[in-house]
Amino acid sequence: MSTKAESLSDDAATQARRQTATEDPYQLRPEDVSEPPQTFRASLRRIGPGMILAASIVGSGELIATTTLGAEVGYVALWVILLSCLIKPVVQAEMARYIIASGETGLAGFDRFPGPRATIGRRFGTVNWIVWAWALMTLMTMLQVGAMYGGVAAVMNLLIPAISIKLWVLIFAAITLALLLGGGYDRIERLAMVKVGLFTMLTFLAALLLIRMPQYFSWSAMLDGLKFKMPGQGFSTAVAVFGITGVGASELFMYPYWCVEKGYARFAGKRDGSPEWNARARGWIRVMHTDILATMVIYTIATIAFYLLGAGVLNGMGKVPSAKDMIPTLSNIYTQTLGPWSLWLFYLGAIATLYGTIFASVASNSRVYSDMCRLMGLFRAEDYAARVRFRNRFIVALTIIPVSLYMFIESPVNMVKAGGIAQALMLPVIGIGTLYLRHRLLPRDIAPARWVTIFLWIATAVIVWLMGYYVIGQIRTMFGA
Repeated sequence: MSTKAESLSDDAATQARRQTATEDPYQLRPEDVSEPPQTFRASLRRIGPGMILAASIVGSGELIATTTLGAEVGYVALWVILLSCLIKPVVQAEMARYIIASGETGLAGFDRFPGPRATIGRRFGTVNWIVWAWALMTLMTMLQVGAMYGGVAAVMNLLIPAISIKLWVLIFAAITLALLLGGGYDRIERLAMVKVGLFTMLTFLAALLLIRMPQYFSWSAMLDGLKFKMPGQGFSTAVAVFGITGVGASELFMYPYWCVEKGYARFAGKRDGSPEWNARARGWIRVMHTDILATMVIYTIATIAFYLLGAGVLNGMGKVPSAKDMIPTLSNIYTQTLGPWSLWLFYLGAIATLYGTIFASVASNSRVYSDMCRLMGLFRAEDYAARVRFRNRFIVALTIIPVSLYMFIESPVNMVKAGGIAQALMLPVIGIGTLYLRHRLLPRDIAPARWVTIFLWIATAVIVWLMGYYVIGQIRTMFGA
């Protein structure tokens, strides 16, 4: 009887291992190879990673930081918003090209970059300085996530005052854990699409109505904002906005992982140098480009709409969001354009926007942190069950840390700015790292067109220039120069 029971147990364990292996999106298996869609319409049906990214992008950066920048400086920094949205996707696309071509994860690619390596103990393997810089930056962005918890809790407190803001924060933390623990790609993609569509359309409508309100909007002021002038007193906010809006540093690290889980690398298959593989890989890279393009259109429209509303309505009213009145101040972007009746729409949209970003951010960062543990040798690449265990542990940690930060700081606007500056300072590292992947590690037969490479160099140069300008300005301020 005992032998029979042990045999059944062994069979169950073997079946579980097989099921885990089948579900592992990080392994390149011959049976997963699939031909890419050939038309643009068919490619649109296979997008998804970018929508999860958009759910993370259209959040604290747009609702809090972008509108705050507009409130502080008016239309003068519109060029910063456009530059942020339009210049970084080429870096995003080339990072994803590398993971489709190599079958590696994004962090594994950057771990190949030359330079110092370090570990946290003798039992663990070393990872390079870019991986450590990502880990530290992500800890800084916990300030942003904490701010979003505070923002969504503040809205709920306005709706149900009997429950305090801090208690609402704890309630949303519990909801996050319930939704994400054990959750796979499909669930996250569906929720992301709902969130992105809801608030983007309403905010775009409010921005359209703003154009017909001369007390808040003028075409000459908006066109003046397209001139490359630094926004003076609001420059630190502008740098934070550049780091957060569009594809921020966090999202650049996240995107390759969602491409892997969607299946773009698996569908292309393991590189064998054959013309068939090359055609498949280029086909799935084309689908990835469609995904990036669709996402870029969505978040650019949303970001510009938020900025125009902040520059027009809030700056026109002389109101800048602060720790104590952030949500009531921000609600003016709806009530002054759509009418007083839209206050409830703003509340619902703010809840969807801020919480959706919390959800997408925790889901994404938990995957990258667990991959960092793999690179340090804490589990084998083919052990997907261990990857899921580590991912769930990080979901818990990445929920507790920002909630704790908010409880101590309780200043959402400043928390978003601090996290945004940390992301902005990481952007040059990502740009230079991507150039290294492109020129040293990417197979020549899958390299992009020459004009794409030129644009990648230009984008990296602009990012380095802007961040260098900011750092030098900060040093001069510190020393009174």
